Amino acid sequence: MNIAAFIRSLQQSRSISSTETTKRIIRFKHVSDYRTFVRQLSQNDKLRPLRKLVSPLPIIRGIVCQLPASTVLDCSGGHIWMEKDCLISVNPSSQKSLALDNGMPWGVQQIKAPQAWGVTTGHRVKVGVIDTGIDFNHPDLRHSLLRGINLLNRSKMPYDDNGHGTHIAGTIAAANGMHGMIGVAPRALIAPVKAFDHNGSAFVSDIILGIEWCVRNGIDVINMSFGMKNRSKALLGAVTNAYNSGVIIVASSGNDGKLRSVDYPARYPQTISVGATNRSRRVAPFSNRGAHIDIYAPGEKITSAWLRGNYNEMSGTSMATSHVSGAIALLLSLYPHLTPAEIKLIMKRSMQPLRNAKNRRSSTGELDIVRMLQAAEKL
Repeated sequence: MNIAAFIRSLQQSRSISSTETTKRIIRFKHVSDYRTFVRQLSQNDKLRPLRKLVSPLPIIRGIVCQLPASTVLDCSGGHIWMEKDCLISVNPSSQKSLALDNGMPWGVQQIKAPQAWGVTTGHRVKVGVIDTGIDFNHPDLRHSLLRGINLLNRSKMPYDDNGHGTHIAGTIAAANGMHGMIGVAPRALIAPVKAFDHNGSAFVSDIILGIEWCVRNGIDVINMSFGMKNRSKALLGAVTNAYNSGVIIVASSGNDGKLRSVDYPARYPQTISVGATNRSRRVAPFSNRGAHIDIYAPGEKITSAWLRGNYNEMSGTSMATSHVSGAIALLLSLYPHLTPAEIKLIMKRSMQPLRNAKNRRSSTGELDIVRMLQAAEKL
């Protein structure tokens, strides 16, 4: 394949006069082609203007670049693939601010986390939360945090300017039961990966960089409480790479209330896809449902940490996903060598049946941590 021809087409795209530009993800089929491209870009002084245009995505042997909307690249005989770098959003959730009246949120109780704490609290298990960042000063979280990374501004800490990421982290690993709240795995460690801006939006390329950071930094579980409707082969490549590296990825199914529809990346088989239930152990009305869901967990009216040391009640499959990530932290603390496939199998074997007449024949149920640990002993 002629990398030189591809580079020429990139250079030519810079000369296109266009006020409208789009971000594109470009992947190389062969690792040798990717390495050749990166080497030429870094060593050839004539290509210096291109360097500002291109950012590497090593985990998928690709790059991301801002190009005029009318650009047509020489993709050299099908050995280079290009797709639009789409926006992806944290799953929208209803919310209301409130005071914490009980340090034990109902969802943490319903999945029987307290019954497991005599055996495991998730000690030192690392959970990467790819989200809007985190409130580092929240009293319920400050003992549960790693430094993490801010992908939007590498020179800054991943501070939360939205609230969603802090809420997710609280359910997973809050550890202030005496005066605040306690999460599912209070001794797990949260690595905040800020890929989403204050509006809760991120590009797929930022998610890919977040996954790569997690793989490189020994993260055990990645929480993905976000979704999009379109399939991205680039995102699938990053998810597959993480899965093959032994990282467990937990993803929210979406809040469309649909029977046969699940958002990406939850729809990828390499993830654990999570739907939401309510206090009655029924599927929440807003939750996507059906055969694509691997497990359900509490997701309606969930109280958790919020910005400036406050608390918020939120509903969504995002909230359900954080319960599952916390449960996996409890499991990995006892059995650190379990593979992603083994963990999904354990969860499927140990679910509590749903209380919903329409789902009596469903093979998918609600998370039960006591049953999960019992199933792990038998594996």
